[in-house]
Amino acid sequence: MPRAASVSAVSVRVTPRTTWVFARVVAQHGAEGWGEGTLEGRAADIAAAIEMFDAKLRGREVAPAMDLGAIPGSLVQAAALSAVDQALWDLAARAASRPLAALLGGIRRERVALYANINRGTIDRSPAGFAARAAEAAALGFGAIKIAPFDDVKPEIARMPEGQRLIKAGYDRVAAAAEAIGKSAELQVDCHWRFDEASADEALAECARLGVAWFECPLPETPAHYAAIKRLRAKANAAGMRLAGAELFIGADGFRPLLEQGLYDVVMPDVKYAGGLAECLRIAELAVRHGTACSLHNPSGPVCHAHSLHVSAALASGERLEYQHDETPLFYAIAPGLEEPRAGSAALPGPLKIEISKGENP
Repeated sequence: MPRAASVSAVSVRVTPRTTWVFARVVAQHGAEGWGEGTLEGRAADIAAAIEMFDAKLRGREVAPAMDLGAIPGSLVQAAALSAVDQALWDLAARAASRPLAALLGGIRRERVALYANINRGTIDRSPAGFAARAAEAAALGFGAIKIAPFDDVKPEIARMPEGQRLIKAGYDRVAAAAEAIGKSAELQVDCHWRFDEASADEALAECARLGVAWFECPLPETPAHYAAIKRLRAKANAAGMRLAGAELFIGADGFRPLLEQGLYDVVMPDVKYAGGLAECLRIAELAVRHGTACSLHNPSGPVCHAHSLHVSAALASGERLEYQHDETPLFYAIAPGLEEPRAGSAALPGPLKIEISKGENP
């Protein structure tokens, strides 16, 4: 196995809102391995945390799932560790001349089904703007489309007149998207933890009426809300919907309480935060044991997308993988060779070539 020559962070601003943060591990013979630890609003902190691994790894023989220390409880530190872990797996796959999914336990599927997250790329936040973007994604063959329609709603104002006005605006967006795609694709709604239980009940009922099939992260995911989340799951299931969440949880131990209490139909570990690719597999195995589906959270850059495809191809579950649809053309410009989806699915990518000059260094 190769030895590491350096570990560095590379940050690329791709929109006014989004900065992707990558880990680059260079082997002594010159090969590069890439990982991603993007977390909105924390680019500088994560980059600094990634670069702390340079002294730890320089000169060491790199191997998949090598010991990088205990999985941290801090999301920033977990993102840095996860990004470096991905880069080490990437280097190992390159050294073995094998697809990463093969090293992760075997390729169960050659193509991975995707759902299109259109939220970040929807600049026109009117109902018409959501409808146009949803129709575009459906026409491209995505079998499911996710939106986050409840802009500016917060739990503390959800029952107030201003909160109710914002929630009504969200319903209008959901209705427009649902009408635009008809029966051609499943509609998913991400709430981004914006409700209290009473307003979440109302939103769930209205989304069910509008034909939404997947209702995500309605309540803050703290132990104080676990009982309420479980009640919402029962109501969602009665209405023919699935409840999804847990995109920011870390490690199998972090997911275990959610799974043991049966809070969700679908959990969403993220390769950027979960504590490494092997830890993602452990989380997925734990979910299977608790009868819960596992669909990776992946609304990020091309490096996270590539790793998420390989992990998804190795999972027993055939759940769709989240895909950041058309946030920026830089998604493919800085990762030449990464293939765009076709008919709502993506092929497993080979080793990525990253051209950072295509983006803007923040």
